[in-house]
Amino acid sequence: MELTAGRVRAITAVALAAACVTTMTGCGAPPWAQRAGEPSAPSAAPTASVAPQPVPNDLSSGSTQRTLTAGAVTAQVDYWSTLSMDRWTSTELKPVNLSMVTTVTPDDGQKVYLQRATMTAVPGNSSESLSPLTPQVDQADAPGYLVLSPYSYSQTFTVGEVPPDATFVTLRFTFEYLVQTTPTSDEFAKQTASDSLTVAIAGGGAVSGG
Repeated sequence: MELTAGRVRAITAVALAAACVTTMTGCGAPPWAQRAGEPSAPSAAPTASVAPQPVPNDLSSGSTQRTLTAGAVTAQVDYWSTLSMDRWTSTELKPVNLSMVTTVTPDDGQKVYLQRATMTAVPGNSSESLSPLTPQVDQADAPGYLVLSPYSYSQTFTVGEVPPDATFVTLRFTFEYLVQTTPTSDEFAKQTASDSLTVAIAGGGAVSGG
């Protein structure tokens, strides 16, 4: 059948339109392609896990020793507990033992006496300090306990129940000394030394040695 020029042009136009549709369908930009200048969608930030901070424990090895200075007096103090650290729970009665001996400089023969020893336990956690427990005091008769080497002083204090949210307890010690002004004098000079220990409460968090 002979095709007229008009039908040839019509058939050609239809074929070109079909080819154009095919090209657009098969060769169009994929959905993941980014158009120039279009901002990318924000990616979700990774969630960082926060490791619990270790709780310091000055008695982690079972004992510790401190050197304290109060004027002419130098004191060597040993601290320890007969209760194992895994039993230092919030409800347990927790004993703290100490032993002390002093020297004096210059040593002209004068004596050193411990007039008063005080321990105040302050529970706390990583967020706050909690209310302190009632201070425990060992008050000596005048002039005090002779603590000049080779004489020593020993005492046991007790940390009572602390709040359940406490992860540690800070033990604050104050030692008040009387030092003879001369070896034969009835007059004394007063000197004061302070110290503190931090002890972890069992079950209150990871523990680090002190």
